[in-house]
Amino acid sequence: MALRIDIVSDVVCPWCAVGYKQLEQALKETGHEVEIYWHPFELNPQMEPAGEELRDHLARKYGSTKEQSDEARARLTEAGDALGFTFAFNEDSRIFNTFQAHQLLHWAGETGKAHDLKLALLKAYFTDGKDVSDVDVLVAEASAVGLDANEARAVLADGRFAEIVRTQEGFWTSRGISGVPSMIFDNKHLVTGAQGTENYVKILNHVISAPAEAS
Repeated sequence: MALRIDIVSDVVCPWCAVGYKQLEQALKETGHEVEIYWHPFELNPQMEPAGEELRDHLARKYGSTKEQSDEARARLTEAGDALGFTFAFNEDSRIFNTFQAHQLLHWAGETGKAHDLKLALLKAYFTDGKDVSDVDVLVAEASAVGLDANEARAVLADGRFAEIVRTQEGFWTSRGISGVPSMIFDNKHLVTGAQGTENYVKILNHVISAPAEAS
């Protein structure tokens, strides 16, 4: 039986991209069979539709200086390069509201395409510098992973999954999730932050072997 892994994350969270790629590498090394389920979390639910310049956002939210921002970008870029994921930060980088992206991901999950769309949106934002709050961008990314473009546009236009996504976000925050990535292994073991490939290997092996030890 495949191991269930629930991942609470946002598509504009850089450490979510790093954490997933580390987990992916750990899965390749261990060969364990898993089923991954993505869940919504908004880093900035009050973000204006136009988004915000990334440096300004980090300075306002965390008090980060330009030097600290540059250091963080360098660490992320290095981590991404080691995992085959490209962070293309520049002086014009912006951060966006992701509520519509999460609605589209929920819809994609109904046809088993949430995983493909999630990875596509991470790449679209971090590597290609696209506005993942823009309807045309979201529809194009959905179409690129095999989803119907017209239906994707309709999903965003009528907001049919808005209430469901808000409820899901509330579910996770009510259970103490305040930062992402947060990964839940086998519905029991919560791990937060990007843990590194080696640690994910240990976590996977421990969780997989736990039922046998218990018996």
